[in-house]
Amino acid sequence: MRHLKFLSIFLAAALVAAGALFYAGRTPADETEKPAVFPEKTIVVPASASAPPNLKLHARYAGVMDASSGRMLYGREMDKRAAMASTTKIMTALLVLESGRMGETVTASSYAASMPKVHLGMVKGRRYRLKDLLYSLMLESHNDTAVAIAEHMAGSVQGFAAKMNEKAKALGMSSTHFVTPNGLDAKGHASTPADMCRLAAYAIKNKDFCALIRTKSYHFTDLSGKHSYSLNNRDAFLSYYDGALGIKTGFTGDAGYCFVGAARRDGVTLTSCVLACGWPPNKSYKWTDTKALMDYGFSHYTAFTFPVQNLSALRIPVEEGRADYVSCSQPAAPSTLLGQHETVTVRYSLPDKLYAPVRSGTAIGSVSFYINDALYRTEKIFPSENIEKSDFSDTIKTVLHLWTETFTGAM
Repeated sequence: MRHLKFLSIFLAAALVAAGALFYAGRTPADETEKPAVFPEKTIVVPASASAPPNLKLHARYAGVMDASSGRMLYGREMDKRAAMASTTKIMTALLVLESGRMGETVTASSYAASMPKVHLGMVKGRRYRLKDLLYSLMLESHNDTAVAIAEHMAGSVQGFAAKMNEKAKALGMSSTHFVTPNGLDAKGHASTPADMCRLAAYAIKNKDFCALIRTKSYHFTDLSGKHSYSLNNRDAFLSYYDGALGIKTGFTGDAGYCFVGAARRDGVTLTSCVLACGWPPNKSYKWTDTKALMDYGFSHYTAFTFPVQNLSALRIPVEEGRADYVSCSQPAAPSTLLGQHETVTVRYSLPDKLYAPVRSGTAIGSVSFYINDALYRTEKIFPSENIEKSDFSDTIKTVLHLWTETFTGAM
């Protein structure tokens, strides 16, 4: 009887203690258990060299980009909209390559045949293989070919332009608007060096596009076999710059000389763009400017991965939860090209404590990456597990377990 009486008193005391603990908003925890201290909320990697001098360029608008990360490394009015001439044909070619319709036949319309030089010399009703016309488009920059392709792919130039603009939006080319498939001067037809660098970076991921722009010469006939055409690549960048991947030239009265280029050295890939880079007779300006931009990127920038601290040991207190602490998943460490003249800062934003329930799919903080005090990227930080909210029964079980161990030990 004495044992039963003692047990009743024990259980009553346990329930009272459990209630007090529950309404206090906590469960018993090992007092020696402490959350890991976050080592450093801000990390700064200082510049180790002075900034390189500004480039002397002929182009009114220019830029060079790290193709892997999409970071612009240098620019002159690189976000200003301007006519981009036949560099437009990069987008025209990509839409064809991605369409899965390469085996189709294109019939030239009278409108396509009316396009000014540079042209293939199409005649209304003449039929061509779509695949062959891509070489005409990109090697010799034929304007009639671009219109014939657009009409075949979308029924009209206007319909094809809508597809071009849809693709531009998907690629983040927010300052670009296409009106024509060939880049002839038209009201509202414009882009920026930064957007064209983005387009080039996307294009060179397509192996068929890369093979196309690197082709030195190409010969084909129309479907009848009566008319033959010989094409030669007009991209001089391919032959004189080490690591050049090529891409596309352009010229109109409004745009001046233009060039969008790409080059790769030692695992680093750059894309560049020059618009309004001189008018006749200064045809070579686009090559000297492109070389200067590429040299700048390769000489002053190297691959860099941002430092990210190990968050696996970090445990954040959880109030009113079935567990007292939660750890964090490791955020991704972004990479880019970085100059020795640049400063990097990494800032963490995390709470001192959390309240249950905690969900592993809901961000609890973030880590922000800055280059020269300008935000480069932000990654969210997530809990590594779900923590449910504790209820009264959980508290009772915990207290009973602890008190039972104590009572048994005393016996």
